Amino acid sequence: MNKIVVSIIFVIIVVVGINKISNKIFHVQKPEKSAYQIVNSSSSEESEISKNTNSAEAISGNILALMTSVSAAEGEKIFKKCTACHSIAKSGGNKIGPALWGVLGRKAGSVSDYKYSKAMVAYGKPWLFEDMNSFLTKPKDWIKGTKMSFAGLKNPKDRAAVILYMNENTDTSLPLN
Repeated sequence: MNKIVVSIIFVIIVVVGINKISNKIFHVQKPEKSAYQIVNSSSSEESEISKNTNSAEAISGNILALMTSVSAAEGEKIFKKCTACHSIAKSGGNKIGPALWGVLGRKAGSVSDYKYSKAMVAYGKPWLFEDMNSFLTKPKDWIKGTKMSFAGLKNPKDRAAVILYMNENTDTSLPLN
């Protein structure tokens, strides 16, 4: 019994000793700021933004403002994610998804040689900047029942650039005002 007690005490002393020695050898200072910053939305401007995040008016105002700060060239780069399912060339045909030449201003679900989901056909509104922005945020949340399995573009500037790029790939682009 004495050997067991002595062995346990010895192990505790060794573990504590190694811990003390390693702390002296490998001293790690805590950073001054946390790596994950939590934004305090106590200011009235920030709280107003958070209240209006899901409203179409807030989204539309933001997307038009963001479209002035991005370029169609940026949108073309980001749009490469979309080319697996969509073409945007004037003579480009449908792929897994419909061709997107002239999509802005066009009625949703209206390409004649593409089989849309019932939800997309039922939506039937013309694609305006605000609607496209909301749809690209998370397609399955904007039009429940859509076939589009894309997770969405979370970055608002990315969405604005893609929308600007799509607006340039048409015979008649929508005015940016």
